[in-house]
Amino acid sequence: MKKTGTIIAVIVGVILIWGAGTYNGFVKKQEAMTTAWGQVENVYQRRADLVPNLVALVKNYAEYEQGTLIAVTEARAKAVAAIVNTERFDEIEFANFESAQDQLGNSLNRLIVSIENYPDLKANEEYLTLQAQLAGCENRILTERERFNEAAKTYNQSVRRFPSSVIAKMFGFEKRPYFEAEAGAERIPETF
Repeated sequence: MKKTGTIIAVIVGVILIWGAGTYNGFVKKQEAMTTAWGQVENVYQRRADLVPNLVALVKNYAEYEQGTLIAVTEARAKAVAAIVNTERFDEIEFANFESAQDQLGNSLNRLIVSIENYPDLKANEEYLTLQAQLAGCENRILTERERFNEAAKTYNQSVRRFPSSVIAKMFGFEKRPYFEAEAGAERIPETF
């Protein structure tokens, strides 16, 4: 009888240790994903911080198409206002954030293409510096989005694999969304 009790205690102990380790693994992966998300927000914020400088420089330099400047300013406001709650991280909130950031990126691209009509502005040192900083921001955004997707992949695999999926369901760890290319992204842009 003592042997049976000892065996049961050992089995229960192993299960508890495994469960605690699995839970702690989820927490660690979730924190890695949240950190990666913070970096994504950081580089998007850096881009948003550069936009007013670019708009002011363009305004000072050219009699410019007002609609384009307004579109950039409005897209920036939407992008800055879009926030994702990392505790929930639901698909809708994530899609709204991504959409706002894409709108800002698209309006910046239209602004930069339109600047081609102003040779003096294109040669301006301040403009060239801002353009280089924006290009750097776009590269950082791509890098940080890739890092976030890797962290989300690691987390999602853990949540979905058996037997750890049992612990995930018990404690509410759910699959998280990825950044995905927008529809039509496979086509080469005609404006560049």
